[in-house]
Amino acid sequence: MRDLNIIREKKGFISDMDGVIYHGSTLLPGVKEFVAWLQKEKKQFLFLTNSSERSPLELRKKLQAMGLDIEESHFYTSALATAHFLKTQAPGCSAYIIGAHGLMNALYDAGITYNDVNPEYVVVGETTGYNYEMIIKATELIHKGAKLIGTNSDMTGPSDRGIIPACRALIAPIELATGKKAYFIGKPNPLMMRTGLKRLGVHSEDAVMIGDRMDTDVIGGVESGMETVLVLTGVSSRENIKRFSYQPHYILNGIGDLVPKK
Repeated sequence: MRDLNIIREKKGFISDMDGVIYHGSTLLPGVKEFVAWLQKEKKQFLFLTNSSERSPLELRKKLQAMGLDIEESHFYTSALATAHFLKTQAPGCSAYIIGAHGLMNALYDAGITYNDVNPEYVVVGETTGYNYEMIIKATELIHKGAKLIGTNSDMTGPSDRGIIPACRALIAPIELATGKKAYFIGKPNPLMMRTGLKRLGVHSEDAVMIGDRMDTDVIGGVESGMETVLVLTGVSSRENIKRFSYQPHYILNGIGDLVPKK
C-alpha cells in the first residue's frame, strides 16, 4: 500500500456521493470526520454525482437531513455538466427533455428551452416519470434530426429499493429504435472531470478522485490525470476490481480512512 500522506497533502478532493458519502438516505461511517478534516485543512472539495435528478440545493437538503451541512457550491451533477456542454456547443438551443427537475432546472438556467416539436437535442436523464410515450416522442424527434444526449452512462444505480435502472438503461430503447448512439456527458467523460477541476481551481496533479465504481469514478480520475481512491462502501469489492486493466492508486474500506489518526 502506498503512503496515504501523499493523498492527504493534495489540494483538491473530488468525491462521488452514492456509495461513498451515503447509501440511499443513510450517511456512511467516517463521512462527518472526513468533511471536518477537509474544512480544517482548508482543502478545496467537490461532490460529483452522475445522478441528474437533484439540484445542488436539493443535495444540500438531503445531506442536512442526515446531519451534514455543506454549501451548494460544493456539489456538481451530471445535469449541470450536460447544461454546460449544450450551452458551449449551441448557445440558446432547445431540447426535448426526459428527466427529473434537477435536469430541467439546470438546462433552463443555461438558457436551453424545452421543445417537443423541433428541438436540436433530445436529452435523457433519470426520472421515475419515464414512459412509452416519451420513447415514441424521442424516436420521432431524432428521426427528424435531433441529436441524442445522455446525462450519464450508468446502466444501473443504487437506491433504497436496491439496484435500479439508470440513464443508460432508459436511453437504450431510444438508441435501438433510431439506430443512433447517445453521447454521454457524466463520469467518466473527461469533460465533466475537467470542469470539476476548474471549479475547484486546482490542477489534476494536485487533486484526487474518490469513488466506489471502477467504470466511472476510477477510470474518470485516471484519464484526467488524478490520483484515485476506491472505497469499498459501494458497488466494488477487492475481487471484482481485478478484472479491470486499470487499477486505483489506493483501495480503502471507507472514506473515513483518509482522515489521519490522532
